[in-house]
Amino acid sequence: MFQVSSLNEVARLPFSFHKTLPVLAFTALSQLGFLPNALAQAVSEVIITGNPLSKLQNANNVSSLSGMDLSQQGQSTLGETLNNLPGVSSTYFGPNASRPIVRGLDGDRIRVLSNSGASMDVSSLSYDHAVPLDVLSTERIEVLRGPAALQYGGSAIGGVVNVIDNRIPRKPMQGVLGKVQLQGATGNQEVSKGALLETGFGAWVLHADAFDRQSKDVKVPQALPCTKPGSPELAKRICNSANEANGGAVGASLFFDQGFMGLSVQTYKSNYGTVAEDEVTIGMKSERAAIEGEWRPKSAWFQSVEWQTSQTRYQHTEFEGSQVGTVFANKGHDSRIQLKHKPWTSGVGTWEGVWGLQTEQGQFSADGAEAFAPFSNTRTQALFAIEEFSVGKASFNVGVRREQVSVQSLGNPDPSVERFELGTRKFSPQSYALSSAWQWLPQWRLSANVSRTERAPKDYELFANGPHIATAAWERGQSGLGLEKANSMDVSAQWQQGAHQFKLTAFQSRFANYIGLLGTTEVEEDLPVQVYQGVRAKFSGFEAAGQWRLMQSAGTLDLTWRADAVRAQNLDTDEALPRIAPLRLGASLVHAAGPWSSHVGFDWHAAQNRVPEGNLVTPTFTLWHAHVGYKQKVTGAALNWFARINNLSNQWAYSATSILTSTAPGKAPLPGRSLKLGVVASF
Repeated sequence: MFQVSSLNEVARLPFSFHKTLPVLAFTALSQLGFLPNALAQAVSEVIITGNPLSKLQNANNVSSLSGMDLSQQGQSTLGETLNNLPGVSSTYFGPNASRPIVRGLDGDRIRVLSNSGASMDVSSLSYDHAVPLDVLSTERIEVLRGPAALQYGGSAIGGVVNVIDNRIPRKPMQGVLGKVQLQGATGNQEVSKGALLETGFGAWVLHADAFDRQSKDVKVPQALPCTKPGSPELAKRICNSANEANGGAVGASLFFDQGFMGLSVQTYKSNYGTVAEDEVTIGMKSERAAIEGEWRPKSAWFQSVEWQTSQTRYQHTEFEGSQVGTVFANKGHDSRIQLKHKPWTSGVGTWEGVWGLQTEQGQFSADGAEAFAPFSNTRTQALFAIEEFSVGKASFNVGVRREQVSVQSLGNPDPSVERFELGTRKFSPQSYALSSAWQWLPQWRLSANVSRTERAPKDYELFANGPHIATAAWERGQSGLGLEKANSMDVSAQWQQGAHQFKLTAFQSRFANYIGLLGTTEVEEDLPVQVYQGVRAKFSGFEAAGQWRLMQSAGTLDLTWRADAVRAQNLDTDEALPRIAPLRLGASLVHAAGPWSSHVGFDWHAAQNRVPEGNLVTPTFTLWHAHVGYKQKVTGAALNWFARINNLSNQWAYSATSILTSTAPGKAPLPGRSLKLGVVASF
C-alpha cells in the first residue's frame, strides 16, 4: 500500500507515484461528477493498543475515536481531538500545539505512538512543540490508560495514545476503495481537505493518502492585543494562532499464505504561530519510513511472529519574525518484534501469551539562542512478556518488562556554549503488571489492575541548562536523578443491558520519585530558575461514562454522560501539582432517525482552586456544542454530511491544564463559537 503526503507535497513523493495518483483520482471523481463516491469502508473496530492477545473483552482501559466521530470531533491537534474522552485532557499551548494528558500525567509519561511504533518527535520536550500527526490522515486513535501500558515502556507510565492509519495495509483486498474529506470552520476560517485511495490486485494492496489544512487566527469572545506586523492591534482573535499543515504517504503490502510484508513512506509539514510570543512561528517537517510484517508459521508452539521497524527524521525551526531562532532536530529508529505462542491448556484453564523485544535509538540536537538542552544520544533496549490465564468467566494477566537505557550528553558544538554538563547515565528500569477481569453476571463485568513501573529520566531532565520561553524560565536538569518509580492501581465496574450501559473506574498512582520541574529562588538572565527534581507524589481520581436509551420508535433518543476528576499532590510539600484538570461533567442528548443524526450537549468544568503557589486559579465554565449529520447514498458511493457548533454560547474560558494560563495570562483563552461544516465521500 502506499500513501501520499499532502496535496501540496505530491510532486515530491518517491516511487514517481505522483504520476499515477492524478489518473486514479480523476477516474474516481468522474464517477460522481464532482466528488468521489463516499467510502464508508466499514471497518470493524478492533482495539489493539492495550491488547496484544487481540481480545476485546480484556481492553477495559482502552477507548477509541474513529470513523465519523473522528471526522466530526477532530481538531488540528492531537490533545484537543481527545480532550473530551473520560480521563483525557489537553496541554493546550494555543490551538496549534497540544498533547494529551491522561489521568493528570503528561510529557514523557504519555507515550504517543504511530501504528504502535515510536513517533520520534520532540513534542514532549516543550508545550509549544506540536505532534506531527493529523486526524485527516488517521483511521483511528486509541487511548490506553493505566497499568496495561507496560508493554510500551517507562515512557508510558501514564498511558499510551496510538494513532493508527492504514498506510501499511494489514488485510488483503481486491478492487478500489477511496475516501475524500472536505471541511471548513468559521472560528479560524479553516479550509481542510484530505484524500485516500487503496487498490488491491492479486497478492498486492497499494495505498496513498494526502491532506492539506489551512487556518487563520482563532476567534475568541473578547478583543485581545496583538503586536504582530500586519495584524490589527486589537481584535477578537488569538494573536499569532494561524496554522498551515500538509502531508501524506505512499505504501504497499504483499500478502502470502502465512502472513504479509508491507512498507510505507510518509511526510508531514506545518507552519504555525506559537501564541506565547506574537512574532514567533515554528516551521516543522517530519519524514518517516516504516516496515511491518507478520508470519504465521506452521508450528506446534508458535501462532505468529509480528515485527515492525521505522526510521524518522524530524526537524523544526523557531523563527522570530523572519529571523531563524533555534533549530530542534531528532532522528532515530525503533524496532519491535513480538512472538505469540499458541494456547497452552492445563487441567484448570488456558494460557496465552506474547513475548517481545524492542529497541529504540534517538539523536537529539538543539542549536540556537534558546537551546536549553544539549545535543544527546539516547538508546533503549527492552524485553517484555505478557501472559494471560483464562478459567471460566475470569481471566488473569501478568506482564514483565526489563529495559537498558543509556543517555549521553554531547554538550553543544558551539565552543562558546559551555553551560552543559557532559557525560553518560545508564539505567535499568524494571516494570511489572497484574490484572484480572471477571464476568460477574451477564450484565456486569469487573476488573482490577496493579503495576510497578519505572522510567529512566530523559536527556533534558538530566542535562538541561538554558532559557526556555515556553515555560518562561531558565530550566536546569540534574544529572544525578534516579529512576522515576510508580505503584499504580485501578478498579472498574462495567454494566450493559441492551442500549443501556455504564462504566466507572477509580485509580491511584503513588510515585516514590516523581520528576517534576519545580521552582527555586534563583534567577538567571532575568528568568526564574526551575530545576528538575524528584519528589514523592500521588495521583488519584475517577472516570465514568454511560448511556441510557430514552426512546426507541421510528428513531432513537439517548442520554449520554461522562465525568472525571484527578487530584495530584506533592507529598513532600503537601502542595497541589500544577496543570491538573478540575472536576469535569458532560452530557448530551443524541437522536438518530433514518439517515439523520443529531445531538446537543455541554461540558462543564469546575473551578480549579488547587494550584501551587504562583499558578493562577481558573474559574468555572460551561461549553455547549451541537451537531447534525446526514447520510446520503449515490450511485456506487456514500456521502456523510455533517455540521457541528463548538462553544455554542461563545463562553470566555481558560484551560486549567495549559501552562500559558499562568506564564502568559490573557494570551490564549479557549476558542470562541465556531461552526464546522464538512462532508466525507467514500467509494
